[in-house]
Amino acid sequence: MATFINLLFIISLFTNLGLGFIVIKKRPPGETKKVNTIFSLLCFASTLWILVALAIFISKNLLWKLFWIRLVFGVSSLIPPLFIHFGIIFPTGEHNLTKWKLIVLYFPVVIIISLCQTDLFVEYFLNTNPIVLKYGLLHKFWSIYLLSYLFLGIYFLIKKFIKSSGIHRLQIKYVFLGMFITSSAAIFTNVILPILGTSEWSKIGPSFSMIMVGFTTYSILKHRLMDINIVLKKGSTYALLLVLIFVPFFIVVLLGQKIFFGKINYLFSLILFGILLSVAILFQKIKPKTEKVVEQLFFREKYNYRETLGEFSKAMVSILDLKALAKRIIDTITQTMKVEKASFFLLNDEKGGFELAESKNIKSTSSYSLLPKGAPLPHYLQKIGEIIIKEELAKGLHLSELKEVIQQMEAMEAEVSIPLISKGHLIGILNLSHKFSKDIYSHEDLELLNTLANQAAIAIENARLYEDLKKSKSYIRRADRLASLGTLTAGLAHEIRNPLVAIKTLTQLLPERLDDEEFRNHFLNIASGEVDRISSLLNELLEFARPSDPKLEFEDINSILDGMILLISTESKKKQIQIIKQYDPELPRVKVDREQIKQVFLNILLNAIEATPENGEIRIKTRSFKKPSGEPYVQIEFTDTGCGIPSEYLEEIFNPFFTTKTTGSGLGLSISNQIVQDHRGYIVVESEEKKGSSFYVNLPVNQDYPKRRISDLEKRTQKNISIF
Repeated sequence: MATFINLLFIISLFTNLGLGFIVIKKRPPGETKKVNTIFSLLCFASTLWILVALAIFISKNLLWKLFWIRLVFGVSSLIPPLFIHFGIIFPTGEHNLTKWKLIVLYFPVVIIISLCQTDLFVEYFLNTNPIVLKYGLLHKFWSIYLLSYLFLGIYFLIKKFIKSSGIHRLQIKYVFLGMFITSSAAIFTNVILPILGTSEWSKIGPSFSMIMVGFTTYSILKHRLMDINIVLKKGSTYALLLVLIFVPFFIVVLLGQKIFFGKINYLFSLILFGILLSVAILFQKIKPKTEKVVEQLFFREKYNYRETLGEFSKAMVSILDLKALAKRIIDTITQTMKVEKASFFLLNDEKGGFELAESKNIKSTSSYSLLPKGAPLPHYLQKIGEIIIKEELAKGLHLSELKEVIQQMEAMEAEVSIPLISKGHLIGILNLSHKFSKDIYSHEDLELLNTLANQAAIAIENARLYEDLKKSKSYIRRADRLASLGTLTAGLAHEIRNPLVAIKTLTQLLPERLDDEEFRNHFLNIASGEVDRISSLLNELLEFARPSDPKLEFEDINSILDGMILLISTESKKKQIQIIKQYDPELPRVKVDREQIKQVFLNILLNAIEATPENGEIRIKTRSFKKPSGEPYVQIEFTDTGCGIPSEYLEEIFNPFFTTKTTGSGLGLSISNQIVQDHRGYIVVESEEKKGSSFYVNLPVNQDYPKRRISDLEKRTQKNISIF
């Protein structure tokens, strides 16, 4: 027993000493390093306390034993002030103590250490088991000092706990948990066991300090602490397992030694118990790795397909095209699991059933291209919500419902039907036939397919959400296009009416002056010019209004700008705004969607006209440049002499629904920015209040150029959040 106690003391001594060095070595910069320093000193003080206590038990000389007994009072007096100091500064390192406060705090230590070797603490002792002490006059003072300082330290920790939150609150919880376990163990060995007649264990009290030191070290050094509730739950679980499994084993070991050897060796029993505990812990750690190695060595083919499907189940959530997703699911499963035939049905609410999205080697797909929601198979899968196997269903053939389900599975050549469930609703069905090997679907196969189905359901919902988002994006762009048309229509009507009036007047005068050659030539020139102008206006208007699928083709940006300037000419004339064009004649053709880029230019031009006062000007420049990476770009600059944009709004103007105007939706610039980003370009804005604004539209010449890295400057200029 004595050997075991000594071993426990040595373990505790080196644990406290080692943790103290680790904490002080990992001191962070700033205020918090004070926490590490004070706690390390606390560890060293407890180490010294354990060392002196160990010396008491192993010392044979009575004079030396008395020396160590008296010294333990002096050494232990270091712990209370260090604990208070730690409680005041933990966990942030703040609340510096003044010089005089530190002197007052640590002064009792000097007195106790100075007098601990006198009769004032211990007069004499009786070398019995346990040792009996005759205390001196200052022992009561030492007891009051010890308890008051410890309670004061706990008070400061509680005070900090009430005011703290987040990680700091959790750190203090760990300290309290360590204190609770340490004090509970000490009370059990020093109070409860002596009452029960076992006093030998009362000697090991100092060794329990390593529990509190361990918990506090974890709270100081670990950046991401485990929730204390999880710790308590796991701790309680392990403690219960210890009681249920290891305690009976330990008792059997002790009884076995008593029966076969006539005596009990506690050290041997403890070592054996420790080995068994280590094996139990290591078993859970190495079991998954061992299984993985065995599968790789002896069941490599099966391991490979599980690995492939496991990786695919995680990767497919990034596939946003429903058709591509369905094809990838079918191809991956049939290839990796060696399945002969497969079919994949997806819910189509508009058609009121499950539509065949993809199939492989199924001959009768035409007869089952659409499964109504109320069909036997979808109805049954919705009801049970789990994978069904045809062979297992065949055991219940006497049930009419199952008979219909089996018939439908046979018609689709399905051996296994896997439901895809999302929010409690069946959104898809994956049917698999026999494997090429004719082997059954094992329990592991079904678990893997179930996991795959769950991931597939999430991927399908993501893909559908993305499709809905694309439709919404198209609708909003179309609405913005129509809003722009509404702005232009009134002015264009006036623009068309004026030349028509002139043509009508000339037509009325023509019969009277038909012989006048000069009049006829003048009439024809005017009429022809006005008709051409009307025709150009109408063509631009019709092209802009006509919805079309996105097409990336090489276009002449200068030509597109001319068409948009023609469209807004009426609006600019109303305010007598001068449009100045400064085109680069050598500008390269750019690969863009012509209609989408028209919408961008028109939005910016209309905003410029609205912001510019009468008799102002709008300057449009085009130029080409190359990025440092060598990628060719075209830049279109729109500069007006308007009111400008306040600096606080520059970061907001591309946000959807943001507008400083009394009318308008605030979507124009947001949509324009999104279109430019879709073309892998970006927009830069410069503005000064009361002087005007400049919008720079930068477009890559070729969309097929290798994807570029956006510089930090571009990132700063692209802080415009799009709704898509």
